[in-house]
Amino acid sequence: MTALAGPAAAPAPLTRWAAVRLLVLRNFLCYRRAWKLFLTGFLEPVFYLFSIGIGVGALVEGFTVGGREVSYAAFVAPGMLAASAFNGALLDSTYNVFFKLRYLKLYDQILATPMTTRDVARGEIAWGQLRGSVYAAAFLLVMLAMGLIESWWALLALPAAVLIGFAFSAVCMAATTWMRTFQDFDKITLVQLPLFLFSATFFPVDTFAGPVRWIVECTPLYRGVVLCRELTLGTPSAASLVSVVYLLVMGAIGLAVVRRRLDRLLLT
Repeated sequence: MTALAGPAAAPAPLTRWAAVRLLVLRNFLCYRRAWKLFLTGFLEPVFYLFSIGIGVGALVEGFTVGGREVSYAAFVAPGMLAASAFNGALLDSTYNVFFKLRYLKLYDQILATPMTTRDVARGEIAWGQLRGSVYAAAFLLVMLAMGLIESWWALLALPAAVLIGFAFSAVCMAATTWMRTFQDFDKITLVQLPLFLFSATFFPVDTFAGPVRWIVECTPLYRGVVLCRELTLGTPSAASLVSVVYLLVMGAIGLAVVRRRLDRLLLT
C-alpha cells in the first residue's frame, strides 16, 4: 500500500547570484525582440561625437589635459563614453522600472516566488549596469576605430563605465520609486540634460569660475567624465581614485535606498 505523500517542502530561497541571473535573463529575453530600442541610448552620444567632436572640432583648437595637447575630438570622446554608460543606466532604471512597478506589477509577482525585494533591487540594478556597459563597450570600439584612444590605460575605461552604470542605475532606480505618474519624469529630464551639458563633457571645467566650478566638480557625471578622460588619454591621477570612491559610495547609497523603498511599497 502506497504511503500518502507528505506536505510539499517550501522552496529553498535562491542564492544572491542565482536571483540576479534570473532577473537579468528575464530582461534579456524581453529585449531580444526589441533590440532597436536597445540602440537608442548608444546612438545619441555617437551622433554627438560625430557632430560636435568631429564637426565643431574642426573649428576648435585642442585642449591641454595632464600637461599634453589633445585634439578636440579626443577630448570630447571620453565624455561621450561616460554619457553612454549614463544613458543606458538611466533608461532602464527609470522608465522601465516605473512601468514594471506601477503598471505591470511585475515585482509583486516576483515576490510570490522565493525572491526578495533585495533580489529585485540587485537584479534590476545589475541589468541597468549591464546595459550601460554594453553601450560603453560599443562606444570604445568606435573610439578605437577613429583613433581617439591614446593609451593602454584605456583598457580600464570599460570597468570605469561599469562603475558609472552601477552608480546611476542605483540612484535612478531609487528616485523612480517616488514617481507616481509619467509626468514626474520631467524631473528626470530636468536633471539629465544639465548633467550631460555641464559636466565638462564638451569643454574644460576651468571654463567655470568660483563656486560654479566647485558645484560642477561635485556632480556624479563629471566624476565619470573625468575618470574616463584620464584613462583614455593616459593621464591618471589622484583625482581618478577620488572619482572611483565617489561613484562606489553613490551606488551603495542608491542600492540601500532602493531596498528600503521596495520593502515599503511592496511589503506593507
